[in-house]
Formats: sequence, C-alpha cells, structure tokens
Amino acid sequence: MTAALQTQTVKKWHDLYPELGTGPIPIEPYISCEYFERERELIFRKVWLNVGRVEQIPNPGDYIVRDLAVCGTSILIVRGKDGVIRAFHNMCAHRGNKLVADASGACKGLFTCKFHGWAYSPDGTLSHIADEESFFNLDRAALGLTPVAVDTWHGFIFINMDPNPREMLREYLGEWGEGFDGYPFSELAATQFAWHTELKANWKVIKDAFQEVWHIPTLHHRTIPNVFADSPNRYGHAIYFKLYGQHGQISLPGNYERTPTLVENMSLRYGTGATVIKKSSDKLPPRVNPARDPRWSIDGNAIFPNCLMYVADQTYLTHTFWPLSEDCTLWEARFYYPKANTLAQRFSQEYAKVILRDVNLEDGSTLERTQTMLASRAKKEIVLQDQELLIRHHHYVAESYLKGHSG
Repeated sequence: MTAALQTQTVKKWHDLYPELGTGPIPIEPYISCEYFERERELIFRKVWLNVGRVEQIPNPGDYIVRDLAVCGTSILIVRGKDGVIRAFHNMCAHRGNKLVADASGACKGLFTCKFHGWAYSPDGTLSHIADEESFFNLDRAALGLTPVAVDTWHGFIFINMDPNPREMLREYLGEWGEGFDGYPFSELAATQFAWHTELKANWKVIKDAFQEVWHIPTLHHRTIPNVFADSPNRYGHAIYFKLYGQHGQISLPGNYERTPTLVENMSLRYGTGATVIKKSSDKLPPRVNPARDPRWSIDGNAIFPNCLMYVADQTYLTHTFWPLSEDCTLWEARFYYPKANTLAQRFSQEYAKVILRDVNLEDGSTLERTQTMLASRAKKEIVLQDQELLIRHHHYVAESYLKGHSG
C-alpha cells in the first residue's frame, strides 16, 4: 500500500500496528524510582544518544562537554587534529578529576588537568605526566582518556555508552535513518537558537507533550490555534504516521487557508519559521513528507529514546529530554535556520524564534502540574487516543528494552 493511499483509507492509525494494543497505559513508568533506574541501565546506557551537531565543533581542537546525569558521567567530544570526531569520558586517569570544566571551547594544544597537570592530546593519548619519576611502574598507553563510541548521521553527533555497542548507529536508526539524503541539514544549521530548562517532571511527561499535536487548538489557542487545524480538521489530526522499529514519524497538515496576522505575513514573505508554514517544494527527500500530501507542513520524528526532530521544508528543530531523576528533566530545544542574508530574513527568523518561545512556554505550563498529579496516584492509568500513537509506541519499545531486547 502506498503512503498516499494509506492516508486515504486508514480509519484508525492503531489498526496498522495491532501489536501496540489500545488499552490504558500505567502511570508507574512516570513516577517510579525503580523504573527510572531500569531505564538508566537498560536504555540510556545501551542505545545511541543524540548529543549535538558537527557545526558545534567545526575546527580541529574544538570541543563540547556533555554532562549526562542519566549515564552518571561527563563526556568530552572533540574534533582531532586529523578532523576526526572522538568522544571520551571527561576523566583524568590520575585521581579521577573532571578534566575539562567548560561546556565548550577550543583546545590549542593539550587538555591539561587543573588538579596535578596531567595532559592529554585531543586524540585521548596521555601526553604529559607531572612529576613522572615519583610514580610506580606507569603504563602510559593504558592511561589515556577512556573512549566512548561516537558516530554521526547527517551531521548529528551520537554517542553510545556501552563499551561494546550491539549495533552501529546506522543499524540503530534503521529504515527511518534512510531517505534523508538531499535535505540541507548543514546549510540550515548556519543559524541556531537554543533554550534549555530544568523541569520537575519525568522525561516522558515532557516528551509526550511533543509526540501529539491535537492539544494545539486547546493549549495553544493564544499563539498557533489554527496553524495546523481548520474547519474540516478541527483538531489538526495527522495526515500520516509510520513506525520504524524503535523510531516513529508523524506528518502534520498545514492550514493554508488561514489569514496570517500583519507581522506574520511579513515573516512569511521574507523567510520561514517553524510556525510560519509555507507550501513545500516537490524536491524533498523521500523521508520528508513521505506521503507526498499537498496539505503537509512539517514532520515530527521520534528518535528513541529521548530526541524529537521536527523537519519542515526550510527549517528544522530538535527537542532533547535528559533525565536527571525520576521526576526531574533537563529539556533542551534547538532551532535551525539558514544564514540570513538580509535584515528582512533575520526579522523572519527572530519572529519565528519568539513564537516558538511562547509556544514552548505554553507547553511547559502543564508539565510540572501533570507530574504532581501522576505522583498522587489518584489514577493508576492514563488513556490514549488514536492521535497519540507515538506515545503508545514509546512505551511499547521501552518495555521491550527493559525485558532485554530491542523494539
């Protein structure tokens, strides 16, 4: 069945994936400390995690540091003198000090521990031992930085905390990771806007908020009430769903009949933004608007476990949810745009940035309250409808990992 035909004939998207079931979902995965520890051990320390983009470390010696509480470590990601991107535990081999304290920077020579002066080259080799003659039988070759598996996909940097990953990144992304060739991820990363915040909510509570969009006419009635919804489709129902092993995709319609505001119309005329939809071109790669539906505006891609990537014709954005505990999460949002060549184009981007900020604030307004009520255990389960397929799929995949096998 072709994607276009599928979108015309399907009655319920869940009908395509009967293995997921349609029953209620228990709330314990959102509030249980024991469940969180299992997620930490059997998911986050075993799978590939998106930690950034190559544009953050464009030159030899450039580095970023990611402190990953859920994995119990700090990771140093650096571009070597040979141009190769490597990742290491951010730990000096002498007494275990955190080697690099800054979140990012450029290493002109060696990474030097500020405790006792041990120094490492960007390829992880131990290059200098202060007062070396006072040590006993050192094996310098074994005292380099401890490597972490790292790979890239279309410029996104992924790491895997497992010393022996059971699958390489391309295998992990599977069929979903294919079909993006030609999408200008790098060109659109010329301008980046980013926000981050800590919320007193389980990471899945936050992720769930961005895996369905039928809440938009209600929660976002002040900002984008009819960007994706119109009279025939009052809840902005998706025009396409597809699941790919651990990962999933949703395609959203655009309401091209709506009348934009004066400021929005200027933004639409001079540029693009994630909430200012424009008719897409017919030259998109097959994984973008896979149904080739003329109503399409943007795709939401759920990369298991904790990353959502929304891809439009001329922009994309990511949400990444880093668990700090069973009821606390670091939420990172990053928006990517092409280089603005005129002030008008920059205005368009700034307008989109402000709208997205306000939309995210509206999303965030519900999350801590949701966590509080889940923790009350007044209800034992939550119920999901057909448009919440990606939420149900996440729980299905997570359970498969916790039982010892992939989704």
